[in-house]
Order: sequence, then C-alpha cells, then structure tokens
Amino acid sequence: MDNTKTVIISDSDAGQRLDKCLADRLTEFSRSRIQQLIAQGCITAGSATITDAARKVKQGETYSILVPPAEPTEVLAADIKLKIIFEDKHLLVIDKPAGMTVHPAPGHTNDTLVNALLAHCGDSLSGIGGVMRPGIVHRIDKDTSGLLVVAKHDLAHRHLAAQLATHTLKRQYLAIVKGAPNPLSGTIEVAIARSPSNRKKMAVVKFGGKSATTHYKTEELLGNYALLRCTLETGRTHQIRVHLTHIGHPLVGDPVYGGRGKTVDFPRQALHATALTLIHPETEETMEFLSPIPQDMQELLIKLKGA
Repeated sequence: MDNTKTVIISDSDAGQRLDKCLADRLTEFSRSRIQQLIAQGCITAGSATITDAARKVKQGETYSILVPPAEPTEVLAADIKLKIIFEDKHLLVIDKPAGMTVHPAPGHTNDTLVNALLAHCGDSLSGIGGVMRPGIVHRIDKDTSGLLVVAKHDLAHRHLAAQLATHTLKRQYLAIVKGAPNPLSGTIEVAIARSPSNRKKMAVVKFGGKSATTHYKTEELLGNYALLRCTLETGRTHQIRVHLTHIGHPLVGDPVYGGRGKTVDFPRQALHATALTLIHPETEETMEFLSPIPQDMQELLIKLKGA
C-alpha cells in the first residue's frame, strides 16, 4: 500500500526550515523523525530528492514524503486480559482501561494493548501501520478509557481507516471538565498542530495546523464542574483535551492541558470513549457499541454532586 504524504507550502509556511515546516504540518511525526526521513532520501520536491533539512521552503512548493514500512522489530505477545465487546474474523472492539498504552513505546514495551492483541490474535492481525501498531485503526491516550476498534486483516483495516477519514466511523466521549461551558452545547472548530514551544504537546494554531472539529453537549452541571458529551468529527492527537482547554474548560485531572488553576484531585484526565459507531467491513451493517462510564469517573461524579 502506498504510504506517501503530500504537503503543499502555503504563504504562512514560506521561509521556514523544511524540517520544522513538515513536522508542524504532519503532526504524527516529530521533527527528528522528519530529519531522519530527509537523510534516508524519502522526501522529494518534483523529481528532486531533498537532502537539506534546513532548506527554506517557498510558497507553492509540493513535497512528497514516502514513509517506509516500520523496521522489523520484535514485539512480544503478552497474556494480558482484554475486555472484548465484540469479535469476529474481521475486527475486535475493545473496552480499554485507563492506564494501558495502545502501542509499544519507550517505557512500555511489553504491557500494551498491542502486546495483548498479539497474544489473543496471533499472526492474523493486520500489519498496516507497521509492526509496532498491528491492526490499530485509531488510538486513545494511555490515561483515557473506553472503546476502540482493531482490524484483524488488511482489507478490514483499509475499510475502517476509510470510514475514519470520511467520518462514518463515529466516536463519542464523556468528559468531566472544570466550569460550565457557555453556551451549554456547541462546536469547537479550530486547527491543531504541535506546540512550537513544547514538542510533546499539541496546541490551537491560526496557521499551518490540521483542521479539527469537536461537538460538545453539557449532560450535567456539577457546581464548578460539568459532565460533557463530546462527538469527534476529526481525530487529531489530544483533540478533545486541547479543544476543551481552548474554550476555558480543561479536563479534570489532565496533567498536560489542565492549566494551573485549582481543581478537584483525580489521578488521570477524566475522559472516557463511551460510544463507537462503524460500518462492518464485510456485511456493511451499521454497528453501535456502548461503554458505560467507568467506576473511577462515577465516583468523581458522586463527589462533585456532593461538594
């Protein structure tokens, strides 16, 4: 499968270093990863292979980035219990607990969802996305709980990934936030990119980011807090966390985007993927899966109601 990405340089990008510009536009890649791709000859402009990471980009230039398959890396299966909501020969729907990382990364090499899936599914998992992310169609953060779908073979993966791109794969989240939004329901539609001041964070930007849309509805007012239902139209990294902070209502317990104001104590961001709707890749049936709010967030709601 061709894994080529294209970036067209806009007026606001012009004059930037190539590596910085591409890292800002392709938020799934760090600047060091972009530099590595340049060094490997994976980035071209027209018929020319680009070798200079410091090259200043010009408006109207088109850069093609060929992302090579993941290097063969041994990811070990691990006998970790999974809460499986649905499974057939094409896909699984998992209810992930808070605290579980989706795919291996430094510090988490054998206790992730991928390790558990390899033990459960063996060699049947899709390889799309590289060996580090077999079968993973979309991800949720380590400390976010709830539903995600996993493809068992390449055709299912492509079908589900296309649904993600066309917004027919729908996701809803429950979020406990500081303050009460005004209005109580609405749409947040601002672009997101990697923060220029902290590469580990995402941020709302005026230029050069990826479009992002989150719909929210207040389910319950809880004094100085509120329970929101958020529906994603796009799936940018940390989208709900960044968008809610942008409108002044950060997630309770969010260590990255929660701000400095005093808030109720909670050991993780209070965010749960509660509903998932998809079209089955073989039967074309629309399927909806629900996950009730987890125990720790239930206890937080009770605490806030009694405050």
